[in-house]
Amino acid sequence: MDLSTATNIGTSASKASGEKRHSSQEGYSCDDGEGGISELHHKHQFTPLTIMAMATVLMATWEALCATMVSGLVSGGPVSLFYGFILALIGALATASSLGELTSMWPTAGGQYHFIAHLAPDRWKLSLSWLVGWVATFGWVAFTASAPFLGATMLQGLITLDYSTYTYERWHGTLIYWAFLLLSGVVNLWGTRLMSLVENVSLVIHIVAFIILFTVIWVCAPTHNSASFVFTYFVNNSGWSSSGVSWSIGMLSSAYVLVGYDGAIHLCEEMKSPQTAVPWCMILSLVVNGAMGFAFLLALLFCMGDVDSALATTTGFPIIEIFNYITGSTAAATAMTCALIVVAGLATIPLTASTSRMLYSLARDKAFPFSKYITRINKKSNIPTWSVLIVTIFLALLGLINIGSTTAFNAILSLAVFGIHISYLLPIGFMLWRRLFTPSVLEYGPWRLGRLGPVINVVSVIYLTFTSIFLLFPPYQPVTAQNMNYASLIFGSRTE
Repeated sequence: MDLSTATNIGTSASKASGEKRHSSQEGYSCDDGEGGISELHHKHQFTPLTIMAMATVLMATWEALCATMVSGLVSGGPVSLFYGFILALIGALATASSLGELTSMWPTAGGQYHFIAHLAPDRWKLSLSWLVGWVATFGWVAFTASAPFLGATMLQGLITLDYSTYTYERWHGTLIYWAFLLLSGVVNLWGTRLMSLVENVSLVIHIVAFIILFTVIWVCAPTHNSASFVFTYFVNNSGWSSSGVSWSIGMLSSAYVLVGYDGAIHLCEEMKSPQTAVPWCMILSLVVNGAMGFAFLLALLFCMGDVDSALATTTGFPIIEIFNYITGSTAAATAMTCALIVVAGLATIPLTASTSRMLYSLARDKAFPFSKYITRINKKSNIPTWSVLIVTIFLALLGLINIGSTTAFNAILSLAVFGIHISYLLPIGFMLWRRLFTPSVLEYGPWRLGRLGPVINVVSVIYLTFTSIFLLFPPYQPVTAQNMNYASLIFGSRTE
């Protein structure tokens, strides 16, 4: 796409004057007062509780950790998972707080790329807004694909456990993946009136499933690992000669499960008083998910048994083998794994909603082809129908890649955290720069970090920089065509 087509990026929030900020785009105004965002072609169909529920469910931290912990077990073991989760949670809270302050200043569905339009130097605003907008959108598409993909492949692993005669086929996983997308598409297109109910029920399932599985793990485990195993046992089966590199790669398991809270930002135009509600929604979703994720991780580490036995599973997911070991029952392991699969399906719904709003905002700023059609709002449902359809269709097409190569599909999924983290890093970095060198140009919203702002921004920048670097590292040595991390190549081709 020619860069000239992105000339309107960020203009919906680029002019500030007094207590009101007006866009050059027709129909938009942002009021710093009680009323918040004006209609902007949307109605306020979501309550803060619903937005918080959506942000919490789409992250699905403890469930996602079950699916992705294999990386931490291989690269660092319990030490990487335990301490990595703590550091990732601190970094994520600092990042969410920083983004919350920015959202309070400029609450739009575009989020990060609109923030850049305000904060970057004039000569860089256009190019950086374009870059952040596309990177964030592509990252969110990949992030959205990860939930149904993990759910689909986990279901295949479960079938492998229950039926020894089953032959694993990649196209089976793609069909299941499409089924998840179909459910999400139907709810997002025709079930908007029920969306609040669906998300609130999903939050209840998310919490109740945690309580049940957490209890089963602690009560049914035949043995418990020692505290030394949990807090000091280091494993390096990655092939990397450097233990530090191995630990850092393993820590990314936690970085993945603590991302996506900005989904609340991309839905802010459909709720009242987003300047104060969205920051708290992001932070509360992280606190809830962080607490459950940390508790569940501890339960797994103390009760999982031998690391090598878990990694040797034929299901493709160590968590299935761990459940089977803890309960001593294939039926119980199946039921516990089904809970994870159900939440993966439910998480796909708010993920699709947030991604479609991100695309809608990008198209509204004329930074996406066929923007005239993508920005059309359904008068009955008040949703960007074409945006939802395009996101769903694109996600479905991504599933075809898995049929040809799981490695290629995993490369796209590895872009999820990287792309989203880059979209966090740039606006927060420029916010820190403005704080230190040109504080007079900043007009804060009602939710601000105050004197702790610079410190919180620094913590966020360090964390995001660290994770972004190691997200591009190959997970194993020696590097082969099968284990190569192609994220750097794909990202380079998208930003070239």
